[in-house]
Amino acid sequence: MTAAQAFSVSGKKVVVVGAARSGVAAAELLVRRGASVTLSDTRETIQEDAQLRAAGVDLELGGHQAETFAAADLIVLSPGVPPAQPVIAQARAAGVPVMGELELASRWLRGRIVAITGTKGKSTTTTLTGRMLEAGGHRVLVGGNIGHALSAQVDDSTDDTIHVVETSSFQLESVETFHPWIAVLLNFSPDHLDRHADISEYAAAKARIFTNQVREDWAVLNADDEPSHVLAQEAHAQRLLFSTRHDLPEGVIVSGGAIVRRSGGGDQVLVPLSSVKLLGRHLLADVVAAAAVASIAGVTSAAMTHAVETFTGLEHALEPVARIGGVSFVNDSKATNIESALRAIESFDSGLVVILGGRFKGGDFGQLRQPLSERQAAVVAIGEAAPLVRDALAPTVPVMDAADMVAAVRTAFAAASPGTTVLLAPACSSFDMFKDYADRGRVFKQTVAKLEDEWNGTREQ
Repeated sequence: MTAAQAFSVSGKKVVVVGAARSGVAAAELLVRRGASVTLSDTRETIQEDAQLRAAGVDLELGGHQAETFAAADLIVLSPGVPPAQPVIAQARAAGVPVMGELELASRWLRGRIVAITGTKGKSTTTTLTGRMLEAGGHRVLVGGNIGHALSAQVDDSTDDTIHVVETSSFQLESVETFHPWIAVLLNFSPDHLDRHADISEYAAAKARIFTNQVREDWAVLNADDEPSHVLAQEAHAQRLLFSTRHDLPEGVIVSGGAIVRRSGGGDQVLVPLSSVKLLGRHLLADVVAAAAVASIAGVTSAAMTHAVETFTGLEHALEPVARIGGVSFVNDSKATNIESALRAIESFDSGLVVILGGRFKGGDFGQLRQPLSERQAAVVAIGEAAPLVRDALAPTVPVMDAADMVAAVRTAFAAASPGTTVLLAPACSSFDMFKDYADRGRVFKQTVAKLEDEWNGTREQ
């Protein structure tokens, strides 16, 4: 009997906590697997109300009821729900099992898992890995922290499916049996310190991606990022290193105008650099990581190259938006931490105006001072973190304040000159002003589009 066959919720009372994308998918999956499901959320109303009730899910809205949790046979957490919430902690102390949505779904998957984590670059690497594997003839389902929740993939999982899963620290912190065939750790730097107690707790969550791997599995690690190796020091899997900076004796590297896999038998060309259409060296690292995974899976160079040639990047990840009066606008709303913003800034030359700020997640804005100064950059500070941005960067870097995104875009454009770039790289979460990073990016693009219309209209008069 397989682990997927052994795990059953039939006839059990299950409480799903959090009605975001993953919680909704988990609740519907649990009903299909024979459970009596209650979905609990602190909001008074949710958009999926009718959908969930039609699926047979009971809803408990407006707050979590301790008696509901205490009476459960199992509690399943959406990634955004802190496991230390009192009502959850009390139920766990009373003996009620608690697991995350990722763990739940993985117990019913039939195919192999490629799990990708890191402080930055997860979405780009996950998407491109999926495209490479598909181009190589594999049956692939992509999701997790992006796209469809893993619970939404369970019914389509077959023995020959490869599940390419973006995994966050929120998802990994509660895994027990989650077992990736290939686990990728792109990088590690401080993040989510508004959720995790400290950086050690955040690191421990990331490291859990390797916990259940065995010798036959693979750990793909960034040779350019020393903290990643510390996190993976107890991994039992085979290791494949990748690098954009070092000439490794073995691994996937950049050499001779191509991404190559080097081994004792020489260099195997995987992807010509001329095929890469993405801005920024840190995004090249994501391509190299994806190629490393694809090479393990036996994907040919031609298939990898085709996938890369047709991939122009993700929305909100160093996304070119417009050029107005010689000023370029770039949307990197996915840069939700200091390290991601740093890499975005380093992708540009002198003459840069950066929109920074939002809800602070931890880290040191001072890390941005030197690269901004070297590029003769200015900053427009927004959101709750604006005072922190100013304190960390001024007077070395000119800092202007803006009350909202419309004011930020207009202030940045006024400060820019032809040949320069306005970059949205907030280094913060969006939740003080927007629904999420995608909403923030869309508002930025809408504001730029309106500015472009005004500029063109003025020129035509």
